[in-house]
Amino acid sequence: MSDIIKTDVVIVGAGPVGLFAVFELGLLDIKAHLIDILPRAGGQCTELYPEKPIYDIPGFPIINGQELVDNLLKQIEPFHPTFHFNEQVEGLEILGTPDAPLFRVSTNGGQTFECKVVIVAAGGGSFQPKKPPIAGIDAYEGKSIFYAVRKMETMRGKRVLIVGGGDSALDWTLNLQPIADRVVLLHRRDDFRAAPHSVNAMRELVAGKKMDLTIGQVMGLKGDNGVLTHASVRGADNAVSDVACDVMMPFFGLTMKLGPIANWGLNLHENLVPADTEKFETSTPGIFAIGDINTYPGKLKLILSGFHEAALASQKAHRYVYPDKKLTFQYTTSSTNLQKKLGVA
Repeated sequence: MSDIIKTDVVIVGAGPVGLFAVFELGLLDIKAHLIDILPRAGGQCTELYPEKPIYDIPGFPIINGQELVDNLLKQIEPFHPTFHFNEQVEGLEILGTPDAPLFRVSTNGGQTFECKVVIVAAGGGSFQPKKPPIAGIDAYEGKSIFYAVRKMETMRGKRVLIVGGGDSALDWTLNLQPIADRVVLLHRRDDFRAAPHSVNAMRELVAGKKMDLTIGQVMGLKGDNGVLTHASVRGADNAVSDVACDVMMPFFGLTMKLGPIANWGLNLHENLVPADTEKFETSTPGIFAIGDINTYPGKLKLILSGFHEAALASQKAHRYVYPDKKLTFQYTTSSTNLQKKLGVA
């Protein structure tokens, strides 16, 4: 076994909520190591929609996924977190007691951690896009069929076919329409699950002949060497026609897998981890669940909700890390000590 890495807290997941947990813990002099299966910080924000605008982060009328992650990384620099990328948490051994938790966490890369607190901030677990059941689609993936947009500029001047009827499909339809040569939105019915204002904006573009809306389903693909030229579409009248496109982007949702965390003995509910709303602790003392991975009455799957959960979880984590030290709540705007930690005093 490799040398054991000892730290106060292990955070499973380096998405926005996991990153903000580093900040909240750091204010309390709590050190953290973060483990993520992805090759970089940011979770879904950087892997699936780095340039997608986000509108509900307080203080930022508009910010994209990558910018949010970059800001969070800058915010936690004073606390010197340690990242372990391309690693999946596998084993969890409980060494302590409910009053004095102690855990041994192991990864598939052979690393072992010993900590007093584990914070699970793994979103919905590991994720992968749901693929449409189209013969031969593998040959086009990564060349002209994409499940995420990492750089919008790569779509400039192209004929883009977007397939789906949810928020992702509508958001990218609206974001790419100004730069693409032509955008076609394809959905199996004229009814959408996306936000009403997005649907209305899309219909205005269609009415103004700035984009096309087609009702139907993709039945086949045409092209050579992974370069798409047409998609065969069966319409509502069962007639099949070809839609010209250089790029196709199917947005059918994500398949989420909780992975080894499901074997940790936590009380699970529909593949999510129940947590209380006082401190977002799970059924196992010392293990917390924040962000999309948790569930509780009234849960909203929003990044800003995860930030709130991270703050409260950190307060309780302090009791486990420093059992003999009284925690006095302080505002960062009024505490000189906190400002020194942040490098602003």
